[in-house]
Amino acid sequence: MSELKALIFDVDGTLAETERDGHRVAFNQAFAEAGLDWNWSISLYGELLDVAGGKERIRYFLDRDRPDFTPPPRFDEFVANLHKTKTTFYQELLATGSIPLRPGVRELLENAKKEGLRLAIATTSALPNAIGLLEHTIAPYAVSWFEVIAAGDIVPHKKPAPDIYLYVLEQMGLQPQECVAIEDSQQGLIAATQAGLKTVVTVNDYTRHQDFSDAALVMESLADLEQPLMVLKNL
Repeated sequence: MSELKALIFDVDGTLAETERDGHRVAFNQAFAEAGLDWNWSISLYGELLDVAGGKERIRYFLDRDRPDFTPPPRFDEFVANLHKTKTTFYQELLATGSIPLRPGVRELLENAKKEGLRLAIATTSALPNAIGLLEHTIAPYAVSWFEVIAAGDIVPHKKPAPDIYLYVLEQMGLQPQECVAIEDSQQGLIAATQAGLKTVVTVNDYTRHQDFSDAALVMESLADLEQPLMVLKNL
């Protein structure tokens, strides 16, 4: 068995419950500011989470739920601007402290650092969102804890493609068997396992009924383990 050298974290739904009360709310604020009558309910947003990436989610919503919508001439720019506005609103939500870390996350990060484990992030979320979450839920210096923060459009294909995890492994100079990925969704699990990583899944209300049969471990939260770091080292 290879020695565990690094933990690679997803962000949304894994580090914090950002989807329902963060991204969804920010999307709706962006739609309203743009004069659009779109509103993503809690249940609808759960369906849209099957699509990775915010810009991709907007496109999917229009194709599936608003086929009568007439796209503006510069549609790509329209979607990008909507997503940029959404990111601004999301940052404002983070700044209020209304999106805390999930149970056990801070303890695991702190213990991993003490044990000399390397830390990284692999997320489809935009880079400012990932950084903002770390700064507002942990501390302004928490970004420095992570050797690599791979986010957003840094790779050609988003989860469930393995690109983001392969990028992190390459940047860190590590083999898959030397790392453990921590995810919350089936798409994230597929991406991590396709990259050869053992994966721990912490479910949430949006993902608890998904198929996690390929995960090394599935739990409600990282706080469910008395000694999570010891468990991860022995996966």
